[in-house]
Amino acid sequence: MQFTSCRLFRPFVLVAVVFLSSAPALGAAEGPKSAAAAKELSQVLAAAKLDSIATADPSGPGGFIAALYIPDTQFLVVSAKYSAPTLLVDKINAGDFRGVYMDLHAAGTAGTKIFVQDIGPDGLISRNDNADSWEEAGKTVTFDGQWKKGKSSEAEYDRAFADADERYAKMLSLLVTQLKGLKAKEGS
Repeated sequence: MQFTSCRLFRPFVLVAVVFLSSAPALGAAEGPKSAAAAKELSQVLAAAKLDSIATADPSGPGGFIAALYIPDTQFLVVSAKYSAPTLLVDKINAGDFRGVYMDLHAAGTAGTKIFVQDIGPDGLISRNDNADSWEEAGKTVTFDGQWKKGKSSEAEYDRAFADADERYAKMLSLLVTQLKGLKAKEGS
């Protein structure tokens, strides 16, 4: 009797083992939205031998996005409105992307600045020992998986991460588009 029940039980065990062993792969495939954009920007910056890039933000007048790239270490990305937008447009046209980054970081219009630290640089990771961070409106969220330390619930933390990840992916994509446009101009 026992022998028969083991035979019947064996297929269920096999299915469970296959399912459980594939679960991590399913979760990893989803990953953060910003991961692909961070990888692409890293590659394009390295190929262009640049450590910074900046562009106007099409979502609103006077807005800009700039990034500093420290290879294999991190992206520092800032987005803000700037009170003298023509100054930053001139710097972008002159290729002074680091200058745009410095101006936005130091003197972006109050209440409009977003600052991202992407350690890796591999996109935002929600539960990471290297603790990526998102700063906006004077509030910093550190994505280290310790939402209680940040005095929030896990659901609030996850919502903050999802919002930051989506917005960061868009910022990086705009920078990639800018860099590809510069390369196209050089080629013509």
